[in-house]
Amino acid sequence: SMSLREHALSLFRSAVDTVRPAPMLKRAVKLQGDGCPQLLVKGQAFPVKRDLYLVGFGKAVLGMAAAAEEILGEHLIRGIISVPLGIQESLQRAGMQEMLLKPDSKIQVIEGAKNNLPDPEALKGAVAIQELAEGLTVDDLLLVLISGGGSALLPAPIPPILLKEKEKLTKMLASRGAAIQELNIVRKTLSLLKGGGLARLAYPARVVSLILSDVIGDPLDIIASGPTAASSHSVQDCLQILAKYNLLHHLPKSVETVLSSSPTKLTALEDYSHVCNIIIGSNTLALDEAKRQAEGLGYATLILSAAICGEVSRVATLYCQLIRLVCLGFSGLGEGTLSDEVRGNLLQLAAELEIPGLNLAEFLQALRGLGPERPVCILAGGETTVQLHGTGKGGRNQELALHVGLGLHRAQAVETSSPLGRCEIVFLSGGTDGQDGPTEAAGAFCSPELVAEALQEGLSVEAFLSNNDSYTFFSQFQGGHHLLVTGLTGTNVMDIQAILIRAT
Repeated sequence: SMSLREHALSLFRSAVDTVRPAPMLKRAVKLQGDGCPQLLVKGQAFPVKRDLYLVGFGKAVLGMAAAAEEILGEHLIRGIISVPLGIQESLQRAGMQEMLLKPDSKIQVIEGAKNNLPDPEALKGAVAIQELAEGLTVDDLLLVLISGGGSALLPAPIPPILLKEKEKLTKMLASRGAAIQELNIVRKTLSLLKGGGLARLAYPARVVSLILSDVIGDPLDIIASGPTAASSHSVQDCLQILAKYNLLHHLPKSVETVLSSSPTKLTALEDYSHVCNIIIGSNTLALDEAKRQAEGLGYATLILSAAICGEVSRVATLYCQLIRLVCLGFSGLGEGTLSDEVRGNLLQLAAELEIPGLNLAEFLQALRGLGPERPVCILAGGETTVQLHGTGKGGRNQELALHVGLGLHRAQAVETSSPLGRCEIVFLSGGTDGQDGPTEAAGAFCSPELVAEALQEGLSVEAFLSNNDSYTFFSQFQGGHHLLVTGLTGTNVMDIQAILIRAT
């Protein structure tokens, strides 16, 4: 029979495969009929009255565009996409032909945003997209492809603001401690295309956005700065932020001009009825697929959350306590004082982590019904953060796995006849883009035996963790056997964690 580890790997792969550009688009988008053809997106029909155009921006958009062009065929008149510098070459090198456009493609590719920062190339792409959108008529249909990394690829400051002036302003704000949310509000307000700008310019054409989300909670106005979503902010909000950081009197002339002349844009009054935003790929959708697969393999499967966030060591504690609880349940101690204590710890941890939309009490109730007769699979996803105090090489998924390994080891060391000892346990954490931090790996596996086995090789898990050196640890430990290596996947819906537990 397959090992827990092989099962975990296959669940991760199936989750990622379901949000890879080609399968994802082919599932979500169909073109139907000859007379008056219709574009069907997740069951919603959009008549193709005249011409069909395509624009896109983001790190995964090249693969999405290649798949879209295959589906749309002759109906596509023209397209423009703005994608990261060097992406065509790196996909070519990786042999990922299916992510590249055909030589006779009607879609123009503009590469820019070196190091994920807006630059003149990205500006050129944004201007081309803007001009295409402005030329559309009431019978046209504009398909917009959006993925993470789209914001830097779509810089279009409202004239007379220059890109370098807008950049300088954002840098000044950042240096004075402005939060990312605040920076985004200022960026959006000064942009022609962000915060619903692209949708406004494309009016009266029908706009259908297909979105691959890499943000917790899939907020439409935040993914790639929401070019086709009504902005939830006004010029007033922007002015307040500039005042808060004492920048109102240090603004470039051009920014003053734009802020004073724009009619404090009351976004709520604007009509977005010509726009439809559809999320076709997300962490939730990937977890749903992993759950289907796990149930097919015979696991009692629960999804904890697709919005896991917080510092890796805290999140690791949450996972370790959940594993302890399942093992206690397997040992017939699910209703004892120890289980009650663990449940109490979990509820407190969850409250501190503030994971959006997580009803842990309900989840713990579902766990209560699980006995040792079926193996258990707990799935989760989101995006953790790492506190850097060392100079090592690693990523948040590998560091999370290493913390979980250490936590399970400590839990076993404390309890003499630990219920963990009577369970086989595998934990996996991986980035769906295939790259965890600046490393070759997507993530890593761990088990309660990891710390002791590493000591036999003279490797101290604590020492590697305190130097944020998880990749070096996993590369050395058992010849890299615990690394999760997938190569670049061409997609990104943040990270996925899987916990697999079987009674022995």
